[in-house]
Amino acid sequence: MTSSHLDHPAAALRVVAGLGCRRGCAQEELLDLLARSLARHELTVDNLAGLASIAHKHDEPGLHELAMRLDLELWFFSPDDLAPYQAANTASLLTQASTGSPAVAEPCALALAARLGGHAQLLGMKNRSASATCALATFDREPA
Repeated sequence: MTSSHLDHPAAALRVVAGLGCRRGCAQEELLDLLARSLARHELTVDNLAGLASIAHKHDEPGLHELAMRLDLELWFFSPDDLAPYQAANTASLLTQASTGSPAVAEPCALALAARLGGHAQLLGMKNRSASATCALATFDREPA
């Protein structure tokens, strides 16, 4: 008997990625970080429902190139939008000073998961590369 996507729980899991990056971070570095983050949970880009970052990065080419390459919508959230999703243990003074938000990847992932579905929950810890961070969040409903 062959297995279908319905037989494998990970195939049905919908996740979003919250991404933070330094100025000029290349699309290739973001893609590699995203792929590694997903692989840690036996997921692929097929599980992704969207990407998110902070509004401060709305003109970052690498983020837009990644979204286009993956054919995913890229959402941007203001520091005020992210406030309900901040956790004290992820706060960074450097991030706060440069973006106006104490953290980027985790709250962006949670904010997008909450917008697309219900019961947003982080999927493990964020991952880092030399110039970027990536956090994954799940939600319990299909996107509208």
